Amino acid sequence: MIRHCMVHSCAVVGLMLLTALAAFAEGAEPAAKFELADVHPSARSTNPDASDVSGGLMHGGRYHLRRATMLDLVRMAYGVDAKKVLGGPNWLEMDRFDIRAKAPAGTTATTVKPMLQALLAERFGLVVHEDKKPVPAWALTAAKHTLLKKAEGSDDGGCHSTNTGELVDVTCHNMPLAAFVSRMTNIDGAWNYVNDNPVVDQTGLDGGWDFEFKFSRRVRASIAGAEIVSLFDGLEKIGLKLDPALLPMPVVVVDRVNRTPTPNPPDIERGLPPVPTEFEVAEVKPTDPDYHGDSDVQLQENGRLNAHSMTLKEMIEEVWGVTDEMLVGAPKFAEVDRWDIVAKAPDAMAAEGDADVDSIFTMMKALLADRFKLAVHYEDRPISAYTMTAPKPKLKMADPASRTSCKEGPPTLVKVDPRNTNPVLGRLLTCTNASMAYLAEQLPYLANGYVHSPVQDSTGLDGGFDFTLSFSTAGQVQGNNVSVPGSKTASDPNGAIPLPEAMEKQLGLKMELQKRPLPVLVIDHIEEKPTDN
Repeated sequence: MIRHCMVHSCAVVGLMLLTALAAFAEGAEPAAKFELADVHPSARSTNPDASDVSGGLMHGGRYHLRRATMLDLVRMAYGVDAKKVLGGPNWLEMDRFDIRAKAPAGTTATTVKPMLQALLAERFGLVVHEDKKPVPAWALTAAKHTLLKKAEGSDDGGCHSTNTGELVDVTCHNMPLAAFVSRMTNIDGAWNYVNDNPVVDQTGLDGGWDFEFKFSRRVRASIAGAEIVSLFDGLEKIGLKLDPALLPMPVVVVDRVNRTPTPNPPDIERGLPPVPTEFEVAEVKPTDPDYHGDSDVQLQENGRLNAHSMTLKEMIEEVWGVTDEMLVGAPKFAEVDRWDIVAKAPDAMAAEGDADVDSIFTMMKALLADRFKLAVHYEDRPISAYTMTAPKPKLKMADPASRTSCKEGPPTLVKVDPRNTNPVLGRLLTCTNASMAYLAEQLPYLANGYVHSPVQDSTGLDGGFDFTLSFSTAGQVQGNNVSVPGSKTASDPNGAIPLPEAMEKQLGLKMELQKRPLPVLVIDHIEEKPTDN
C-alpha cells in the first residue's frame, strides 16, 4: 500500500514537472537567430591591403563579414580575444568564409553575438565550452617604490600620448592600473611590443594614479644609431614592470567544428537585402598644384572614403589589388594627374565595426567607371613571378594537430625582440604547421614589398613545418631595388638581407623568377578628365 502511494505520487509529480516545463517553453523567448544567412568560402583576395576579416553589423539589420577565419568567427561570437580561443582543428586560422545575414530590427553589436553563435552551431556544427586555462600574457607588477602619484579628485581618468618622432610621451591622469593595461594597445606604438597578447594588472595598487613615461616606437629600431627606449624600459623607469607569464584566464575551447558549412537555403538571394554597389555621394576634384606631400587613401568606419593626391593608376592598383607589372594599358596622364576624392557609402553599408573594405572598393570601381569612363578586363599574359623550390630544405616537421598560421613577430612572448637586437632585419615571421603551398599562397601578403604576384610552389615537400624567417624590409635594402621582382641584390654592406636570400640561407628554399601566364588587368578605355560633380 505504501509502495503504491509512492509510485502514484512520483507519477503526479512527474506530470506536474512536464506540464511546468511545457508552459515555460511556451512562454520562453525563442533563441536569437538571423532571419536568413548566406555562408560560403571566401574568394581568394588579390589585394594585400584587403586580406584580413572586414565587416560587421551594418545599419538596417545587415550583417556582413568577409574573409573571416573560424578563429575570427568564434572570437566575435563569444566576445573573447583570439589568444583565448583554444583547441580546434589545424585549419581554424587558415580557411576563410564570407557571411551575409539579415538580422531582426533593433539588433545591436551585443545582441548579434548569440545570433552568430547559433549560426555557427547550425551551419558548421560548432561545439565549444568555457574553461579556465593558462594563457601567454603580459603581467604588470609594481616595485616597492614607484614614481606613481595617487590621483586627487573624481574627474574621469585617461592617458594621452604625444609622438615627438624620437619618443612617445605618455601622460596618464587618475588612471586605475587595471584600466591602463586594458587600454595599453591604444597607446601609439605600444601594440608593437605587446602585440595581441593579454595584459593583466598584478600590481595590487587600487584607485586612480597620475604618472608619465616615455618609450620609442618600435619602427625607430630600424634607424641606425637611434636611441631605443623600449616600452618595457619606459615603464620600469617609473617602477612598473611588464613581464611575460602564463596566467590562468577564462577561455573558449573549440571541441568540434565542421570544415564545410551546410548548404545555403535555395533562392537565398531573393530574401537578402541587395548590397549597394555605388556611393551615395562623391566629389572628384584636381589636387591643389601647390601640394607636394604623399598620396594616400583612408577608409573610415562610417563608410566614407577620402583619397588625397592619387593618380588614376594608383587608384586602379589600390582597388583592384594589382601592381605595376599586373596592370596593362595605363596612359601617361593616368600616371601624372592627381586627384582628390571624397565619397560616402549609403547608410546601409555603415558598420558598427570595421569598414567593409571590399564593398568600398566595389563602389570605387563603379565611381571610376562612371566619372572617368574606365573599362577594364582580365586576361592571362606571361609575366615574371616567383617559383619556390627546395634544393636543400632546412625545415622542421610540425605537429600535424597544431594550427596552421604565419604571423609577424617572435614565436613566444619576449621583452628583447630580435628585430630590435638587429634592427636592419626589420621583419620576423613565425610559421606553425605551414605547408609549402600555404607559405606560397601567403607570401604576397606577408612580404608584399618583395612579392607582387602569386608564388608557385614547386618544392615537392609534403606536410606542415614550423620555422621562423628573419629578413630586411624592402626599404632597408640599399637603393630599395628589391621592391621590384627580378632584383639580384645580395646582402648589402649595412647587413640587410633581402627575402630571397634569407629564405635560401635560413630555410633552404629558393625563390626564382620565371615567366608564366598569370591574370593581368587590361585598361580598355579611360578618360583624362572626369564628368562634372
